[in-house]
Amino acid sequence: MTFQGDGPLDTSGVSGGGGGGRGRIALGGGAGLIVAIVAVLFGVNPGDILGGDGGSTSSVASGSSGTNTAIQSQIDSCTIAKANTDTICRIVATTNSLDKVWPTLVDGYTKPKTVIFADAITTGGCGSATSAVGPFYCPGDKTAYFDPTFFTTLSDQLGGSNAPLAQEYVVAHEFGHHVQNLLGTMDQAQRLGSRGAKSGSVRLELQADCYAGVWAEHADKGPDAMLEPLTSEQIGDVITTAKAIGDDTLSGKNDTEGWTHGSAEQRVRWFTTGYRSGDPAGCDTFSTNRL
Repeated sequence: MTFQGDGPLDTSGVSGGGGGGRGRIALGGGAGLIVAIVAVLFGVNPGDILGGDGGSTSSVASGSSGTNTAIQSQIDSCTIAKANTDTICRIVATTNSLDKVWPTLVDGYTKPKTVIFADAITTGGCGSATSAVGPFYCPGDKTAYFDPTFFTTLSDQLGGSNAPLAQEYVVAHEFGHHVQNLLGTMDQAQRLGSRGAKSGSVRLELQADCYAGVWAEHADKGPDAMLEPLTSEQIGDVITTAKAIGDDTLSGKNDTEGWTHGSAEQRVRWFTTGYRSGDPAGCDTFSTNRL
């Protein structure tokens, strides 16, 4: 278990999408996945970057911005107790927790929207994407997008953990991008480029990891805390996942010129920095050369 208590969850900002008729967009795993995530973070349609030769071809749903009634039904039935056994409800509960924590840390915080989708989705500001992109945040429509099947891919194919807090870390990371959007950090990142060990993309991703750690530090404290006290084993699950999605781990080499997210060691270190301090001010990856 991760969440404590029972009762309904606030689902007002969460909707189900995806599915429907199928077209084609070239999106692959590995490097293709990384490029696509960078594309949506920088407000670009992933298909425009990857094109017809950018990776393995996956199906993309046409008109997939509409409501997926099956997913929406699951969302509407979510409770805190279900969040401990159901992946969709866990995503919803994590957004609830994040929206409790961040207003106490950032003045003027406003909630992002969340879309839980299947197969493919057409966003309101970043074009179309398939599940191959993985979870992402679109600054154009201030929405975080999640296909729950990514968590299985993360554990079975990428070597990450499928444990509850590891999944919640992924959600918290995307909400970290929303905080960056609110603070204007994404504009700063764009000026520093999207590739390379010191690029704006790497700094943006490592800061989002740090923000996820900040959330974890606060999420199990206080009378309104939604999480039970976190254990070292649960934090270890997050570290396993952070290592699995480092640029060097995914590519199998240390060619830093193509980096977009940071190394496994960097991702672990910045999450840990946020978790130990609980202070967003300690997550300034843009004022240091020691990433």
